[in-house]
Amino acid sequence: MNSPSSTATTTATLAPPTAGGAAPIAYARALRKTYGAGDTAVHALAGIDVDFARGELTAIMGPSGSGKSTLMHCMAGLDRATSGSVVVDGAEVSAMNERHLTKLRRTRLGFIFQAYNLVPALTALENITLPLDIARLPVDRAYLDEVVAAVGLGDRLRHRPSELSGGQQQRVACARALVSRPAVVFADEPTGNLDSMSAGEVLGFLRRSVDELDQTVVMVTHDPRAASFAHRVLFLADGLLVGELTDPTQASVLDALRALGAHEAGH
Repeated sequence: MNSPSSTATTTATLAPPTAGGAAPIAYARALRKTYGAGDTAVHALAGIDVDFARGELTAIMGPSGSGKSTLMHCMAGLDRATSGSVVVDGAEVSAMNERHLTKLRRTRLGFIFQAYNLVPALTALENITLPLDIARLPVDRAYLDEVVAAVGLGDRLRHRPSELSGGQQQRVACARALVSRPAVVFADEPTGNLDSMSAGEVLGFLRRSVDELDQTVVMVTHDPRAASFAHRVLFLADGLLVGELTDPTQASVLDALRALGAHEAGH
């Protein structure tokens, strides 16, 4: 996971996916998001081209206000871009109306947030299967058992959220995001509320979901340790993609962040 051969590169404009190579599971082209207008306009995304590979865990990092959460929200259809295109699992998210976006989020996307967003009155098992129940889709019992085993919650399924630790609650949220076999799981600071041990358990599970269950995960994080669990780290600054790190380690992520900070200070 954490190869010593990590390399940081400056990211150039990415070419559109071609039939000759493995097509990305999700990508954006010329993606822009502007809040406000005129002199007070804030360009949260300033024209981003990015690919997310199938079956990989990608971390997105950058200083506050760099556009990392905006990028994830636009990719996931939680926010609308001002211009540009977003495609996820062959569907052009940026062209969808709200009804189609809702269906996409229910059936083809998974979400994990810093706040666990569990339903207090439901058991862990009921929380895990909730997206399928809402979409009126059958539960694949064999895959459910596989996810529950991977997340280590087999003996806690009848417990309600108030009876679980923070780490266990977030693992329920992870299982809920995975149980419908989504094309992509989007995770926004998934370990932000957890102690280091619980965070390690959740991050280990997310990485295993990619390596063993062939899931695709896109994770926004500010934590170099969390980013070290990824296959690739993307760095944003001022709404632009400014760097990329492959096979990251915690040390190489810290080095890249320091370099990014020095670059920002020089402008």
